[in-house]
Amino acid sequence: MTQESVFKNKRFLFIIITVFLSVLGIGLIIPVVPFMLTEYVDPSKTAEIAWHVGLLTSIYSLCQFFAAPVLGALSDRFGRRPVLLWCLFGSAIGYIMFGVGGALWVLYLSRIIDGLTGGDISTVFAYIADISKPQDRGKYYGIVGATVGFGFILGPTLGGLLAHISLTAPFFIAAAITFANMLFGFFVLPESLDKEHRMSDFSLHHLNPFTQFAYILKNSLLKALLIVGIFYFLPFAQLQSITTVFLKDSVHWGPSQIGFLFLILGLGDMFTQGFLSGKLLPKYGELKLVFAGFFLTGLAYALYVVVGNTSQALFVYIAILVYALGSGLFEPAMGGLVSRTAQPQEQGRVQGANQSMQSITRIIGPLIAAFLYQFGIGIPYITCVILSALGMLILWQKRAYIQGHLIKQEASW
Repeated sequence: MTQESVFKNKRFLFIIITVFLSVLGIGLIIPVVPFMLTEYVDPSKTAEIAWHVGLLTSIYSLCQFFAAPVLGALSDRFGRRPVLLWCLFGSAIGYIMFGVGGALWVLYLSRIIDGLTGGDISTVFAYIADISKPQDRGKYYGIVGATVGFGFILGPTLGGLLAHISLTAPFFIAAAITFANMLFGFFVLPESLDKEHRMSDFSLHHLNPFTQFAYILKNSLLKALLIVGIFYFLPFAQLQSITTVFLKDSVHWGPSQIGFLFLILGLGDMFTQGFLSGKLLPKYGELKLVFAGFFLTGLAYALYVVVGNTSQALFVYIAILVYALGSGLFEPAMGGLVSRTAQPQEQGRVQGANQSMQSITRIIGPLIAAFLYQFGIGIPYITCVILSALGMLILWQKRAYIQGHLIKQEASW
């Protein structure tokens, strides 16, 4: 399928716009969270600020862990559209509460609300699986990743600029964008899951997240992929939670400079996922691109260790470019592999389980990073290098099993 024919799919264009607006809202707040926390925590206590950043990230992910498989099952039964709209509404409320603030507990409550409705990415992936062929999904997910990159170009950069007006301004702008996105979806976004493909035996036990997770893990192929994914997303969660604090302490950057770094990350992500991965997937396949993504992101973490020891900003820019290349290869390839393990009526549950697995890493990762940070600002990144190497080793051991089961499973459908 060519890039041109991909963009002739009107439903896909609608979902791309939805993804872009969602990521724009998230990106707006990234550069300002550590600085906003100084209103509630002594600014000189950098380890305590890092700890709260980690906890705020973890509590969101903990709620998402419980909610994602339930939202996935609901989308299998009632359709993707209503679940997606509900998720956007919850995010808007969470942003408003964080912006209003007034006490630390309000910030935590806002993340709980956002986490419980934070299943929109899994629903988006299920939506794409509904409207695409299995062999084309890696390319679709690559374009989604490029859209995410474009959102990161504008979001953090704009958030850093808005911080000059007020530290709370990015949160209210994010809420407005997310609410506008919900209205856009309500009036424009069509349903993707045909009624004949919806779950027919839905009951109360489908609302139990552990039941959903146990059901999905019966799929041995998916289980193998989720295990491999842990060793990518756990380092990613550490990077995501601690990097703003790390840059503040190591190279003494402020919100604007951190926002500019995300501009570079977004450009790299756009190029890799929107163009390069689409060219490489048909030639090399998903497994080889997952290997390459592991290697390059591990190299980026090693460069952050160098930054922690030298405080040289040049290595930050090199690291973020290497990371953008690695993540841009890994994520669409892994997304394509995961979607190929499920039939149409199971895509929501499978994507919800994948989201829950990622949520587990985002619960544990920020806490590990915050704990290790007090012993040395580069130590969290050393663990990321080790985890990436272990992920490559496990994938190498399981490569024949994964490839063989994919062929056998798709032939039986």
